[in-house]
Amino acid sequence: MCHVAILHPPGGIAAGDRLSVEAALTPGARALLTTPGASKWYRSAGALAEQQLKFCLHGDTVLEWLPRETILFDGSRVAMNLDVSLGPAAKFFGWEILCFGRAAYGEKWHSGSVAFHTHISTEGSLIWAESANLNADSGFLESAVGLAGCTVSGTFLAAGFSTEPGLLAACRTAYDGDAEHDAQRGITVVPRVLVARYLGRSSEHAFRWFRSLWSVLRPAVLGTEAHAPRLWAT
Repeated sequence: MCHVAILHPPGGIAAGDRLSVEAALTPGARALLTTPGASKWYRSAGALAEQQLKFCLHGDTVLEWLPRETILFDGSRVAMNLDVSLGPAAKFFGWEILCFGRAAYGEKWHSGSVAFHTHISTEGSLIWAESANLNADSGFLESAVGLAGCTVSGTFLAAGFSTEPGLLAACRTAYDGDAEHDAQRGITVVPRVLVARYLGRSSEHAFRWFRSLWSVLRPAVLGTEAHAPRLWAT
């Protein structure tokens, strides 16, 4: 498995920046993309900062998009798009962990906005779509149908295969380390997509849980053990 670190030399994304990452895998290829550390989205006076991820997986390819957490500074205005096109036998694993504000500094996400759009298709047929357009001052942070006072939200998507009941049960019991007592975690499946959600206050706990799910899914779906990139240990 080829491990690739996506580097952004400035260390953070400022207003007006537009990041675009495109990967195309030919039949038989396997790759894991990650980041060396947290992605930081800085405060904006008005201009939008954007990230566009576009992955095309041909044939029986495998792509894993497993970045570290994304930190939204107070006042950041962000648009994030993920577009995945799968071949008939291709597999995709991908997660995103969003931190609303910098909890370690006592900063909350009081102002700003984040919009994200995710589309996953197989041979042109849509199998997963999700969109959101959130404003910090809309009440979303405290609403029971929003973040419910939490500061970290995560989504893990695994697509391109059917999840057997035994595998789903194994995923629901997987966790590495002590769980947060007030965090919410859930897993569900739709045709050819497994969706895991995290809502809590710790990006590290979210990351550990997603790693635990990955360690269960990878051998079952890909037939290979989940060896973590050495970059994660630095």
